[in-house]
Amino acid sequence: MFKGSIVAIVTPFNNGQVDEQKLRELVDFQIDNGTDAIVACGTTGESSTLDYEEHMDVVRIVFEQAGGRVPVIAGTGSNSTKEAIELTKQAKEMGCAGVLLVTPYYNKPTQEGLYRHYKAIADAVEIPQILYNVPGRTGVNMLPDTVARLAPHRNIVAIKEATGSLQQASEILALCGDQIDVLSGDDFITFPMMACGAKGVISVLANIMPKAVGDLTDAFFAGDLEKARQLHLATLKIGNAMFIESNPIPVKSALAMMGKCSDEVRLPLCEMSAANRAKLEAIMKEYKLI
Repeated sequence: MFKGSIVAIVTPFNNGQVDEQKLRELVDFQIDNGTDAIVACGTTGESSTLDYEEHMDVVRIVFEQAGGRVPVIAGTGSNSTKEAIELTKQAKEMGCAGVLLVTPYYNKPTQEGLYRHYKAIADAVEIPQILYNVPGRTGVNMLPDTVARLAPHRNIVAIKEATGSLQQASEILALCGDQIDVLSGDDFITFPMMACGAKGVISVLANIMPKAVGDLTDAFFAGDLEKARQLHLATLKIGNAMFIESNPIPVKSALAMMGKCSDEVRLPLCEMSAANRAKLEAIMKEYKLI
């Protein structure tokens, strides 16, 4: 259902408030450069420090600005199943094409708890749902067997797999077949994951290089594996630079260097160190982004 280059868009701030104008401009920048879908309020969108009203307002702004040109997917995950259901209901009422549901963080649920959490949301709301496994952020790894238990549910359509493990992604693909789509959650592994059967990427890098990420997935789907491979290798250095500090500090710093929005992040995140900023600036110049 969702495929290609899907950007996990940043949430720009201005003096502590959501910068609506810059957010709308970023949506247009993505669509103008071939992005296939937009995730609002994912990890890169700093969903964890947006209050409930801000969260839904960011989704609304992205949805309005996209204007039906590309699908909008709302991040509606929570470590409270009840809250995740409520956010998912709101996204459905707004008209979003789907939702992205991160595994519950801090609670450290068992695999059975994860299964029941996702099943409860899928049973409660009729909207396409993307599971989101990112143990480096949440402290819990949803194992392939658990994904396979959830895959037959009619409302669960995909998983954003962000362990960085080709083995785990391959096991999900082997167990689930065509019951669920797999999307890369790490830019550095998009091409090899697609070679195994993944349908695209939910990308951080696409915030600053939407055309390059889109060209990679387009080339793969067109059967031009050599072009896709070359783009994979060509973007590896800049993609890795997006994680020299905690996401989204580097990508917001990069966008600021490009004049796209402020580099402002919310505590407990803070501005990039001077040493890492110098490294990032050098790489941005190398890629002729500034």
